[in-house]
Amino acid sequence: MPTGPKSQKRPADVIGNAVRVMRIAIGEETDDDRSAAAKELGSMSGKKRAANMTPER
Repeated sequence: MPTGPKSQKRPADVIGNAVRVMRIAIGEETDDDRSAAAKELGSMSGKKRAANMTPER
């Protein structure tokens, strides 16, 4: 079975993946693989990177 970047198990087949997406969509399963602190730091670094880019980019 394939694994994700943080060694979480993922369904190897298309139907299993579709069922997982459906469960996340209706709220039976959560898709919370990053903590709130990591999300906040990621958004802060993205804004800082955008501010430091040259105008032609």
